[in-house]
Amino acid sequence: MRNLVGVLFAGAKHILETEGFVSLVKRSLIYAVSRVFRYYSLYLYEHSMAERDEEQFIPEINNLTVKIISTNEQADELAKDGFEDIRWPPVFVDVRKCLVNGAIAFCFFVDKELAHIGWVGLSKEAKNCFDAFPYYVDFSHNQACTGGTVTIPKYRANGLMQYGYYKRLQFLQERAYNTSRNAVVRNNTAAQKAHAKFGPKIYAKACCVQIFRWKLWKESTITPRAG
Repeated sequence: MRNLVGVLFAGAKHILETEGFVSLVKRSLIYAVSRVFRYYSLYLYEHSMAERDEEQFIPEINNLTVKIISTNEQADELAKDGFEDIRWPPVFVDVRKCLVNGAIAFCFFVDKELAHIGWVGLSKEAKNCFDAFPYYVDFSHNQACTGGTVTIPKYRANGLMQYGYYKRLQFLQERAYNTSRNAVVRNNTAAQKAHAKFGPKIYAKACCVQIFRWKLWKESTITPRAG
């Protein structure tokens, strides 16, 4: 309990410093309500591992460094080299737990400050650390998943999300994965626009109702239009 209070305090302090008091109040209220009830309406995406031209996705932002982190030891080394520690403040997911469970973080730094992070999961244990939506991923037959994508507010509208997806799909293609799945909230137009650049298949709609820890999940397959 003491650790949770510390995490919440650190997260609130970070939001106050980076986004301001009004944002802190709004996000605190959203968080309080979300602890009791959550409702999500989603699209379920599936990406192929087609060849893509990286030049079409590189963002126009100076001093950008891309780091792929798969262990806490790698995160320690980057922090020693002056890069922002992606595990603190803990305002996104439990990064340390994600890395222990095999999730892979794709991190973009600007002048060693974290600007964007997204995750790849190659197993159910890894996926569940950054994406709790229970859509099916066939990990045993070379299918992977992505998720947990966050761009720091000051770096938004610079194309980091689409480049992040490019790097993750490139990573999977180089390792002979066939497809990758992920869930996108239906009112998240920024994410939908980024995904659209890769020509994905939207294979289902889904809704998720969560009350405390109880979840109701329903999917409906999207039938392609004829002609």
